Amino acid sequence: MSVKQLKNYAEGQWVPAKGGDALYNAITGDAIYTASSDGLNFGAMMHYARKTGGPALRKLTFHERGRMLKALAFYLLERKEYFYQISAYTGATKADSWIDIEGGIGNLFANASLRKQFPDERYYVDGDAAKLSKNGTFIGHHIMVPREGVAIHINAFNFPVWGMLEKIAVNLLAGVPAIVKPATLTSYLTEAVFEEIIKSNILPEGSLQLICGSARGILDHIENGDVVTFTGSASTGQQLKSHPRIVSEAVPFNLEADSLNCCVLGPDVATDMPEFDLFIKEVVREVTTKAGQKCTAIRRIIVPADKVEDVQIALGKRLKGTTVGDPSVEGVRMGPLAGISQREEVREKVQQLAKTQQIVIGDLDNFDVVGADKNKGAFVAPIIFLNTDPFTNTDCHNIEAFGPVSTIIPYNGLDEAIDLAKMGKGSLVCSLITQDDDIARDFVLGAASMHGRILVLNSDCAKESTGHGSPMPLLVHGGPGRAGGGEEMGGKRGVLHYLQRTAIQGSPTTITRITNVYQQGAKQYETDIHPFRKHFEDLKVGDTVTTAKHTVTETDITNFANVSGDNFYAHMDATSLEGTIFERRVAHGYFVLSKAAGLFVDAKKGPVLLNYGIDEARFTKPVYPGMTIGVKLTVKEKMDQEKRTEDDIAKGIVKWLVDVYDETGETVAIATILTMVKKRNQD
Repeated sequence: MSVKQLKNYAEGQWVPAKGGDALYNAITGDAIYTASSDGLNFGAMMHYARKTGGPALRKLTFHERGRMLKALAFYLLERKEYFYQISAYTGATKADSWIDIEGGIGNLFANASLRKQFPDERYYVDGDAAKLSKNGTFIGHHIMVPREGVAIHINAFNFPVWGMLEKIAVNLLAGVPAIVKPATLTSYLTEAVFEEIIKSNILPEGSLQLICGSARGILDHIENGDVVTFTGSASTGQQLKSHPRIVSEAVPFNLEADSLNCCVLGPDVATDMPEFDLFIKEVVREVTTKAGQKCTAIRRIIVPADKVEDVQIALGKRLKGTTVGDPSVEGVRMGPLAGISQREEVREKVQQLAKTQQIVIGDLDNFDVVGADKNKGAFVAPIIFLNTDPFTNTDCHNIEAFGPVSTIIPYNGLDEAIDLAKMGKGSLVCSLITQDDDIARDFVLGAASMHGRILVLNSDCAKESTGHGSPMPLLVHGGPGRAGGGEEMGGKRGVLHYLQRTAIQGSPTTITRITNVYQQGAKQYETDIHPFRKHFEDLKVGDTVTTAKHTVTETDITNFANVSGDNFYAHMDATSLEGTIFERRVAHGYFVLSKAAGLFVDAKKGPVLLNYGIDEARFTKPVYPGMTIGVKLTVKEKMDQEKRTEDDIAKGIVKWLVDVYDETGETVAIATILTMVKKRNQD
């Protein structure tokens, strides 16, 4: 193929570039693209993101932004075969590309689903209100709004699609625009996916911009409100993190660095157990997937000292069957590294490691390649070292060969295994293969301080386990120490990184108006129309109905016990109450709530479709026979729901505060119930 010049996308348009770095086919060594950022004005790009992309995204609610991500995910999924074609130039096998391409698109889907954990608003109300005064007329709360800056994502070469999509999914859901800077080495695949994103016209203008060439100097333009993320080597990340503008502008910097991850074979695992085979498969997969070019790859294989030979033999047999070559050739299981520069770096690190430990599987020079010239392509064979004295010869805990390279390390006793795992000085992930849950508990609690994620694998979960090397969108990805001290993804947690948390103080009524969530003690609004007779759009936060009252009797308690089968002694046996907190037979808490529902429900057919659930129920004061209870039912919060199909009923979820009080006015039970309510013109 002819050499193609990659384009950058800046200030709403594609910007042609000239010359720059040549990018090569990892299999053949042929030049296929060039990339340059000449002519780009980084300051203008960031200003455009802040003034065009940011306001456009902030006009949308979390739900609207989530639906936007969902639409984009479906759009890209329809074009995945095109991405697979280009991904082949990186040396990736079909399985490698699947992780990168469909794994990245899966991140969009996962983050789109997170919209349901946020209100259908442009802000997020965090946590519970804090009572700041004796009489409750002065309270505090926390609200979170999108940062009014731009996210700069500086990504690694090994996952050109996943690396971009897992980051932008989060900032876009939060309402923050981004500038994407993929590693130049594989930026041609990022550009292909990015071009389709722009063609889709799904995102507001200014939401995303792309730099394929060098971004040197971009941090000179960052301001307070921006966010910078970096994935790559720890040394480069630390240099960027200490940039004067990062410090002076107090800009959050998330560093996710390559680390010396480990996989530990539990001391309970015998060679004839299924867990032993799981261990061998997991190590081989992580050594060969993406040719070992994963920030989560297993670099240290920690095994009981008496199992070293067994592990070495089993790994040797498995890796011997790993055919290296052109992934398009039938039978090839591992492709080349992403480029010649990466191959030379791996060779250099292998030679450094070989000074203090022995290669027992593989060879740096003598190996076969199928369907390609191993000298022209960026090929390296799987290499396994053995380090018999890992507490003295510590290079394996400090030097990472970012390729299909790992080291077998023996241990004596679980405490020693924990110490060895932590000698990586901070890792993204660690795996423990064991069938003994007590061993799992002791190991996890001992090793967790130096790991961002720990997978405990056994035959119970192996069939559905996503494996050692798969960070999941709903879980935190990152790690302490050498791994960078950062935190990405993590479900809702990841989105909150792009929001500014602000404490707000005032009266309950004022805080209710600001948050659009009813706060106890705020003004309530009663009308002649029962709230259950109102459609979703007509209900307002604070709408209240005060019910008739009911005097509780012993017959109520007995009847409820008969219906429910709850004959707990405090309800039914007055002779057993000595030494308890109860003075006499007490009404069931669930009777109190059930009776409350009987008092506040409007029985006639209307906009309320069903009871959707109950949250945060508390029984705060005993209710005895002879006490009189009443209810105040107040609209607490409203959540719009999207229609699943054209024929679906347009509706929303309404949260109601149920405050059950006695004749003294004191609350005896409080809960939040949820109802599904029709919108207008649905009858």
